[in-house]
Amino acid sequence: LTGMVLMAAPAGETDRRIVLLTKERGKITAFARGARRPNSPLVAATRAFAFGRVTLFEGRNSYTVSSMEISNYFEDISTDLESSCYAGYFSELTDYYAREGAEAGDMLKLLYASLVALQKGTIPKRLIRAVFELKLMQLNGEYSETPLSETDETTAYAWSFVLASRIEKLFSFTLKEEKIGNFARAVAELMDYYIDRSF
Repeated sequence: LTGMVLMAAPAGETDRRIVLLTKERGKITAFARGARRPNSPLVAATRAFAFGRVTLFEGRNSYTVSSMEISNYFEDISTDLESSCYAGYFSELTDYYAREGAEAGDMLKLLYASLVALQKGTIPKRLIRAVFELKLMQLNGEYSETPLSETDETTAYAWSFVLASRIEKLFSFTLKEEKIGNFARAVAELMDYYIDRSF
């Protein structure tokens, strides 16, 4: 499968339990045996945000990781506290929406593109967050074609751009700080309308 590690946690003395978002099968929980041993080839591969090809054995109740070929570890994000917080938030929100057994190619592509944008650092993080939130809600069918409240022209245009754009083109614009605030507030209002919890 092709996927990204959303979350990783210790399991037992030497194992690790990971939650993967996979293109082919949606959200999967798997166990990586011995992944916490220093000499294990799965030590780095089973940390959050690792992206690549994963080979799994399907058991009766869970999956077991056989091997992982990681093509992007997003190391720059892992070493920056603020970027790590944003990436962790993106993972948590994705985990909320993802379903086991459901194809998740676009969701995985959106998460990957958002982490790439975070890593590049050319677009303000608040804007990346608002774009990610709005596009993720659209992918899951819980969104509005326009902001719920009356807003300025720039916010309305940015909103339309995000909804109409392919994921590859999402992070090709930026806004002035004050306009980012307006756009982020409009997206937050939409999230409050559709989602009954905070992340």
